[in-house]
Amino acid sequence: MTTIGDIGDTGTARSWWTEHSELGVSVLLALTGLLVLGDTLAEGGGGSASDPLGPRTVAFVLGAALLVLAALLTVDVLRGGRGEAEGGEDVDLDTAVDLRTVGMLAGVIVATAALIPLAGWPIAGTVLFAGATYALGSRAVLRDLGIAAAVSLLTWVLFDAVLGVDLPGGPLMGVFG
Repeated sequence: MTTIGDIGDTGTARSWWTEHSELGVSVLLALTGLLVLGDTLAEGGGGSASDPLGPRTVAFVLGAALLVLAALLTVDVLRGGRGEAEGGEDVDLDTAVDLRTVGMLAGVIVATAALIPLAGWPIAGTVLFAGATYALGSRAVLRDLGIAAAVSLLTWVLFDAVLGVDLPGGPLMGVFG
């Protein structure tokens, strides 16, 4: 069993937390499970005669499953289980994180979240898809905007008209709604 300050395989001192870093995933799973269960309990609405389980059943099962997975992962990590290091063929593990690209993608996601209630999904989705392609290196702006607009409009129509999921249409609501 490794203790704090033991020498690892690479000859460097490793802390207990470094050796058990997968516990962070366990904590994330447990917090997500608790959030799902807490939100489900706070919501009203139970079953009816035609649907005795009600709409909250899936959320309860999901929240409980997340807590069980968190517990199982914690036990596995504490017993010495470790995930395999990334060994992908196309991944250079020595390359630093491109903070510019990550920052641009984060900005695009925040902008999309802010735009959805103001401009609707078709416009916000266009910003999301075109912004992501730009952040990831594409410089064919007009082509990307056209494809992004088509994809976001198609997803809006599919969700709104076909699936019955109400996505905000923004200014297009008067045209298509």
